[in-house]
Amino acid sequence: MKITRMPLGALQTNCYIVSNGERVLVFDPSAEPAAIIGKLKDIGLPVDGILLTHTHYDHFGALDEVQAFTDAEVYMSDIEIDWLTDIAKNGSIRFTEEITSSVTPSIIKEGQASVGAFKFDVIHTPGHSPGSLSYKFEDFVISGDVLFNKGVGRTDLYGGSTPELMYSIREKLYKLAPETTVYAGHNVPTTIGDEKENNPYVR
Repeated sequence: MKITRMPLGALQTNCYIVSNGERVLVFDPSAEPAAIIGKLKDIGLPVDGILLTHTHYDHFGALDEVQAFTDAEVYMSDIEIDWLTDIAKNGSIRFTEEITSSVTPSIIKEGQASVGAFKFDVIHTPGHSPGSLSYKFEDFVISGDVLFNKGVGRTDLYGGSTPELMYSIREKLYKLAPETTVYAGHNVPTTIGDEKENNPYVR
């Protein structure tokens, strides 16, 4: 698999494009829709789906434009459906630009899943937000704002919970193989093994 990481928007939120050489998935179309669409044009492969790790505004700011361009189905947790239109829950109420989405998503649940040509595991990892999902492929996981390179997601936003976040990391993500690459919502990639040894927030 080839993973393209695009840090976009004011918060440099990572959008990921995952390719198997024939088709692609888009994760968290965060901002700057022209940049994402331009990269998809460069790659030149059909998009099987758009997946959200969670629905804080900085993770779906470009969703409507990217969905319209690709005509791909959007997948997310049912727990946060209303966050797409609720500026208080998605956090954009704190800024001058209120960010919402008009897409009608499909629900994806914890467990084995397939979208188009792709098969992966969905892991419910609440704490940063109640509907946070991590997507585990053979040798990597897209973790949203749960586990970062030497950091963890904040829990002081709507629906956040420090105990839930710690449980999600210790009992779910840290159970993955140490060599598993972690592609988080912000910052550069890391591995599960590196975080278990060196993350100062999870002991």
